[in-house]
Amino acid sequence: MDLLGVRVEIPANTPMVLLREREGRQRLLPIYIGSPEATSIHYALEGIVSPRPLTHDLFLQTLALLDTTVERVVVTEVRDHTYYAELHLATPAGPKVISSRPSDAIALAVRCDAPLFASDELIDEVGQEPPPEPADDDEIIDEFHDFIESVNPEDFAS
Repeated sequence: MDLLGVRVEIPANTPMVLLREREGRQRLLPIYIGSPEATSIHYALEGIVSPRPLTHDLFLQTLALLDTTVERVVVTEVRDHTYYAELHLATPAGPKVISSRPSDAIALAVRCDAPLFASDELIDEVGQEPPPEPADDDEIIDEFHDFIESVNPEDFAS
């Protein structure tokens, strides 16, 4: 999945992350998140470094001290309008999986360049088809020229 960014849903002013399939139908997966997590993800995407570590930075620093890395994040399911995710970790004791909120998992993934995934079942259940591609500029200009050539002043008479 590609993280398209953090957005605010109007009119409710609710932050959300928007994920998109990399291949295939490129379905969209919008997930509503809290404001602190939205801010954390936005900071990481923009490369903003806090003078003191934010929670997600602190967690990654702790993992590094434990010789553990985030291999990938998987958004797994939605139950009762609540999304679930997993952190797949590489530890000295072997691979481990930790349940997580998607917002926290994504905030970590952005900071350590871990890949994002969503289960096929989840995408099939709630994935949204992307809006149709807008016509390119040349096509719009050609349509406008056709209109200008075919219009008569009488068409606007009342």
